Order: sequence, then C-alpha cells, then structure tokens
Amino acid sequence: MMQDACDSVASDAGQSQLCPLQAALAAPRSVESYDDFCRIALSLFRFIGAAYATGASDCWEAAYRFADEAPGIADSPLLVARAAALVRILRGGRPCELCFMPPSCRRLSKDEAELMRLLAVARNKQPGELASIVCQFVGSGKEDVATQAVNALACC
Repeated sequence: MMQDACDSVASDAGQSQLCPLQAALAAPRSVESYDDFCRIALSLFRFIGAAYATGASDCWEAAYRFADEAPGIADSPLLVARAAALVRILRGGRPCELCFMPPSCRRLSKDEAELMRLLAVARNKQPGELASIVCQFVGSGKEDVATQAVNALACC
C-alpha cells in the first residue's frame, strides 16, 4: 500500500510528477553544503526545536553551551537569542510545527533546508529574493518580522 501512496501522480496538465513524499526524499539535503556559520545556526535551531518539542530546559542549556564553544562567535548569547526569536516567529506564522532533525544528524529536514536557504540568502544580502522566500515559508502577516529576524541572525 505504501508503494501506491508514493507512485507518480498525474498533474492537471497530464504530466507525471513525484508525490510529496518522493519529492522530499529525492532532494539531497546535507549539512556539508553550508558554511560554518550556517552549520552553527542549524545546530542551534535543532536544540531550540528540541526544547519546544520536549519542554526540557536541558535543550536550552545545550544551545547556549554549543554557541559558547563554537569558534568565531563573539556574542554567543545574542546568537542563541536571535535563533530562538526566528524559530518562535516561524512557529507562530505556520499552520504546522517546524520539523527539526536531531542535532547530530547530517541530513536536513525540508524545514531545515528552507531555514538554511533563508539564512544563506540573507547573508548574501539579496533582499528581494529573501522577501520572496520568506513569503513562501511564513504565513501571511508575519513576513516583515520574519525577514527582520533572519537578517538579524545573519548579521551575528
């Protein structure tokens, strides 16, 4: 039955396209394709996501400890705060929860890949493209605040 759920589906134009599960699995997403700053931010997102998912304060402590130990980070509490602010904004502007992988995982969830894309575009100072991506990722009404949060994190 799982095979049936993941077979190609016909679009309205009669062309075959992958079902959402196949499309998600087909896109290679790995942490190795990002720079050190983005990998640090990803780990923080994951610790923060785990804190929201479990309610465990140990996850917050792990995020701060990780940021303190990360090379090249001058203000680790500010970095954690900005990452947490972005996660909080995104959680409030979406109809479903963000999906985070465990901190040690080398692959990215679809949401993590989008977060990394947002961060990379913000760090490359491409405001028009950033606004477009934010609109796709966040619900209506949260675009401006999410864009400001991404830019603030990218400047850390």
